[in-house]
Amino acid sequence: MDMPYLREWLGRTESRSDQVTATPIAALSATLDRDDAAPQNGDVLPALWHWLYFLPLHRQSELGPDGHAARGGFLPPVPLPRRMWAGGRLQFHQPLRVGEAISRESQIVDVSHKEGRSGSLVFVLVRHEISNPAGIAITEEHDIVYRDTPRPDDPVPRPQAAPADHAWSREIHPDDVLLFRYSALTFNGHRIHYDRRYVTEVEGYPGLIVHGPLIATLLMDLLRRNMPDRAVRQFSFRAVKPVFDIASFSVCGRLEDDGKTVRLWAKDVDGWLTMEASATLA
Repeated sequence: MDMPYLREWLGRTESRSDQVTATPIAALSATLDRDDAAPQNGDVLPALWHWLYFLPLHRQSELGPDGHAARGGFLPPVPLPRRMWAGGRLQFHQPLRVGEAISRESQIVDVSHKEGRSGSLVFVLVRHEISNPAGIAITEEHDIVYRDTPRPDDPVPRPQAAPADHAWSREIHPDDVLLFRYSALTFNGHRIHYDRRYVTEVEGYPGLIVHGPLIATLLMDLLRRNMPDRAVRQFSFRAVKPVFDIASFSVCGRLEDDGKTVRLWAKDVDGWLTMEASATLA
């Protein structure tokens, strides 16, 4: 692994612009099975729904065999085959609203290497600042992990039991239509989310993989369903275990005693923790 070369990407920046249009909001609302009114100019964009914008519009000829853009460009060309959105931390300074022009300034702030139990891991930390006409609205740190293809003799990570003390819970059935719709909404060409033959025969997974950002969005949606009048100031999440479309999973949460902290998590059908998250309310 040529880490000195990969670390040459430190400090690299990218600027994007977009507009908070109504159609993606209505489409995600339908995908999450919400019965929301049609979005109107001036409506507040729900937390995490900014992921519907600044989409990666790579030309078809620029895509690699896994459906991602070929390595290089803004992100460092890490020579490992598997890439995962592993987690993130967000601060919401002010709301984004339907109809606004928005911009995003992104920077590579860290590139690091670690030898794990299953081989090499490369971690890339990207910081985004999303602004509207009033200034910075969202600060986001985005954790990306690259890893090698596991070998048959690699140790299997021990699963972690999910908490049992939820106040809210919602069962999710991640069929291939749900995964396709979310991939389409985020213009995500990664084949592990919709191409069953590829994900099982090439990457060796048992089924289609549920997007990490989709699970995080479902966790935030659970909070919104149960506390619809509270705004979120901070949110962090970390993927713990992959979720596949071969069984249902649940999103769970509870308000802590301080009245401001919400603990959220996802668990698979066997009760193993798959994502953990925390939100701080205004």
